[in-house]
Amino acid sequence: MTIYIKGMGNISPQRTWGSDDLLSSPLSYAGDKLSCVEPDYASFIDAKQIRRMSRVIKMGIASAAMAMKEASVPMPDGIITATGYGCLEDTGVFLSKMVGNREEALNPTPFIQSTHNTIGSQIALLLQCQAYNQTYTHNAFSFENALLDAMLQLSEAPRRSLLAGGIDEITGQSHEIQSRFGIFRKQSNNSLQLFSERSGTFHGEGSAFFVLSGTPGENDIASVNALTSVYKPSYAELTEAVRNFLSQAGVTLTDVDLVLSGKSGDALSDGHINRVCGDLFTTTPVGAFKHLCGEYPVASAFGCWLAARMLKAQRVPEIVTPQYEGQQLKNILLINQYFGTHYSLILLKAC
Repeated sequence: MTIYIKGMGNISPQRTWGSDDLLSSPLSYAGDKLSCVEPDYASFIDAKQIRRMSRVIKMGIASAAMAMKEASVPMPDGIITATGYGCLEDTGVFLSKMVGNREEALNPTPFIQSTHNTIGSQIALLLQCQAYNQTYTHNAFSFENALLDAMLQLSEAPRRSLLAGGIDEITGQSHEIQSRFGIFRKQSNNSLQLFSERSGTFHGEGSAFFVLSGTPGENDIASVNALTSVYKPSYAELTEAVRNFLSQAGVTLTDVDLVLSGKSGDALSDGHINRVCGDLFTTTPVGAFKHLCGEYPVASAFGCWLAARMLKAQRVPEIVTPQYEGQQLKNILLINQYFGTHYSLILLKAC
């Protein structure tokens, strides 16, 4: 089932909103995390409501509004949200107060706003959208499942317009907890040099939303033609999965004009994905994107946004890969991995 991207909105650690320069001046970060460059939310949300919203909800609403504006869709026929961690800020507030107050006299608001489906619910409330609303929280497969749901919904009713996206945030508490696992770089002066070292990655965050439809149009940005996911594969299993995926999509290895790799910079986690890209795509340029957004469960949403933008612009920024020589872009294969366990494949085509 082919679905068409009508509009996109992306809030990320790069300037991915309010400009069409497509990462011509990428931002570099020091330390071990990449925080989002956020817009003026007053342009998207009523000032009286902003103060009651946590940061992740504001990011979700604003990026969803960007996508609907670009698609000229004032009301979607469904909202599908993906998040690995949900509303971490409100979760932290609620748990901290529960411990501090010994489970007495607790404010219910942080608890109400801590659930994973709060983001999709807030978007629906602001739009007064009473249509289909679903949230997927399947760790690093969350965005892939949201996209798959959209494909299934649109296969039954192609003329509908669905709003689908992925969002996750960094908070001080969540970053401290995850840092204990030793998965992030301890000292780094330049996040854009992520792949020059061999151990650890950068903690990332972001919100990317897409307006999707099953019918083609004149102003489509790109199309999503196929997707699949593989959990904890061996190298041989991942190689076979890539071959079968492309074969079922009617695409050969040489038809892929660019491979967008979700490698994280950590040699152990990137082992399989680096070998697959090197062994199968010997003559195809291979790019990367996590030095731009960091590592988080729905980072593939950023990768999908980037692939679609490149297909529309027919241009690959040098920061993505210096290997691209300017030939026509027709097919981009997004291969993502999350700490060497969750692998996904998304095939995007130019319209």
